[in-house]
Amino acid sequence: MAGRELLGLVLPIACAGCGADDVPWCDGCAQGLARPAWRVEGRAARLDRMDGRPPVAVWAVADFAGPVRRAVSAWKDHGRADMTAALGASARRATRALVDEAGESLLGPGPVLVVPAPSTPAARRRRGWDPAGELAAAVADELTRRGCPARRAPVLRRTAGADQAGLSARARSRNLSGHVHVRRWPSALPGRAVLVDDVLTTGATFAACVRALEASGIAVVAGVVVASTPSPGSGAGSPGPTF
Repeated sequence: MAGRELLGLVLPIACAGCGADDVPWCDGCAQGLARPAWRVEGRAARLDRMDGRPPVAVWAVADFAGPVRRAVSAWKDHGRADMTAALGASARRATRALVDEAGESLLGPGPVLVVPAPSTPAARRRRGWDPAGELAAAVADELTRRGCPARRAPVLRRTAGADQAGLSARARSRNLSGHVHVRRWPSALPGRAVLVDDVLTTGATFAACVRALEASGIAVVAGVVVASTPSPGSGAGSPGPTF
C-alpha cells in the first residue's frame, strides 16, 4: 500500500474546496484559482483616499466565493497547511501580473518590502502561524525572480480589536481605527512596499495598513491577494492577459 493511501486510512484526505474524498484539492475546485490575474481595488470602497489620489492597485486571481472561500478558510483556521502551495502559487501569479504592469514603480534603492497584513493577537495565538506571512514570502521570492529585489518584512502589528470576519464595512473600519502600527525595526526601512493578504473584502484592513505605512514614510506601491469579494452587482472579475 502506498504511503499516501496508508496515511489516508489514518487521516482521511478530502478536498479543501468541496470535500471530495482522497484528494486535497480536486481539479474542479482548482479551476477557481486558475483564472488570469486582474486588478480588484475597484471592488473595495474603503481603499478610496480622502485626498483624491487613486487607491493602491491590488491584484488577485480569484473571487472569494464557493470552493476558493472554503479552501482559504480551511487553510487559515482549520489546519489545512497542504493548501499553502496552491495558494502561494496563486499569489505568485498575481505578483507576475503586478510586475508586468507596474514593475518600474518597484525599482529603487534597496529591496522592496513585502509586508503581510497583520492578524489580531488573538488570531495569531489561535492559529499558531501567520497565513499572510506565508503568502508574503512567496510574493517576495517571485518579485526577486522577476528582477525586483524584495524581502518579506512583517513590520506591521495589530493591537486589540475584534476579528474582522462577519463585520460590516463601516464596522471593519471602526474596528481597525488606531489598531495598526509599524513596529520598531532593527534597520532602516526602504521607501517602497507591496502589501499582501489572503483576501480583499471591504478594503478596511488594506486601507489601515496603507495609512500606517505611509505615516512612517513608506510608499505602498501595490497590493497582492489571492482572492477578493465581488462588490454587489459587479459579477465575476474581468479576465485579462494570462500571467
